[in-house]
Amino acid sequence: MIQIDFDNIFQHITTIDDFRLKWRFTEEKYDKLPDLHLDQLKPLDNEAAKFLWDYIATTNLHQDTPFKKDFFRTIDKARILKGNEQEIKKWLYQRGLAFDKQVFLSWDQTDAMIVPWKLLIKYFDSFYYGGSDDLTIIDQSLNWALLFYHEGEIYFGTNKDFIPCETFADLDFIW
Repeated sequence: MIQIDFDNIFQHITTIDDFRLKWRFTEEKYDKLPDLHLDQLKPLDNEAAKFLWDYIATTNLHQDTPFKKDFFRTIDKARILKGNEQEIKKWLYQRGLAFDKQVFLSWDQTDAMIVPWKLLIKYFDSFYYGGSDDLTIIDQSLNWALLFYHEGEIYFGTNKDFIPCETFADLDFIW
């Protein structure tokens, strides 16, 4: 069996129909994405999802929540509140990643996906369901990571020069 890594992970894309969380993107009741955007979602098969899950675990990224102590130079955070979707989209945009950057999403050992950063911003509330999801978003460099924590909090860690946002500075966070 060929070992999965970031060089061949794109060979492990499956169809949206085979993706366990497809309802988030294909059903009117939740969020029916236009075909143009749906076609850019790249669900991963079980082996690739497990590879991402194990990669995140072996780097000890979440050893200390939200991120391993001293893994990142800067950690910024945001709180998802009722009605602040535009604020969250702006906060995500301000992370400074290229819109067309392919990022890796890992919900658990069996559910993972590759999407362009711009679609994560646009549909963050379809990718992340507060109260049930812990969603880690990375690229292969691990110079940054994003954790959507199930308590409605988002944590962004980076090793680049980055000035944290003041928008959520007055709010209490778990970490």
